[in-house]
Amino acid sequence: MTNPNHENDVTFIRALAELLRENDLTELQVKRDYGDDNSLNVRVSRATPAAAVMPASLPAPAAVSMPSPAPMPEGGTAEDPAEHPGAVTSPMVGTVYMQPEPGAPSFISVGASVAEGDTLLIVEAMKTMNHIPAPRAGTVKRILIEDGAAVEYGTPLVILE
Repeated sequence: MTNPNHENDVTFIRALAELLRENDLTELQVKRDYGDDNSLNVRVSRATPAAAVMPASLPAPAAVSMPSPAPMPEGGTAEDPAEHPGAVTSPMVGTVYMQPEPGAPSFISVGASVAEGDTLLIVEAMKTMNHIPAPRAGTVKRILIEDGAAVEYGTPLVILE
């Protein structure tokens, strides 16, 4: 069954995105009730700086030592990590968690070997914890995001070689 308000919903969502940008907001959430069992829940957000805020439903993690970023190549130019053949990108918009729960060891670290299907990290989207599996076996060469960071679809997360 199609939603008769579909065109209005699209216009509404675009207006929310515009409001987000105009007012320099990072997130906006709205619920529209249309009647019996018919509603629209919309959450519009954009990437925030590396010091992203943890969702209120989770306790803040204990201090986690993150690996330092890999050094720049010899030529001095930074390559785009998304173009790297070993890049693992985010399949969704959400918040990254490097460990299964606060205080637990990270799933991966630089230099660690992973098998195909091993969990690399978790991306939380709409209160659902999505385990991101390794697409192939390899060694973690770089971790490109920080624990608690907001990511968008296609954001490079990890480099596997």
